[in-house]
Amino acid sequence: MNLDKSKKRIAKKVKAGFKGYPLINIMYQGSTADIAEEVVVEFVLEEGGEAQQQKFKSTADARTDEVIQTTLIKVIDRADAKTVTESESVIVV
Repeated sequence: MNLDKSKKRIAKKVKAGFKGYPLINIMYQGSTADIAEEVVVEFVLEEGGEAQQQKFKSTADARTDEVIQTTLIKVIDRADAKTVTESESVIVV
């Protein structure tokens, strides 16, 4: 899947708002606010449930990495996530 399609599918899920559980939260992290070097995906199965995390690292900006964005779509689909949230900015770590 190309980068634009992946980003559009993620944005559509995010825009839909809260639809219930399971929930996936996508957070971008980096050493500066300009480049996301890592993506943290949190999965919550039910309300009050403990979040499971998976991390993906990139040598470039993860927000524009086609492989990572396509992988995020696969994670969302396989988890049958009803709700997807995404951080709008890069979290500096």
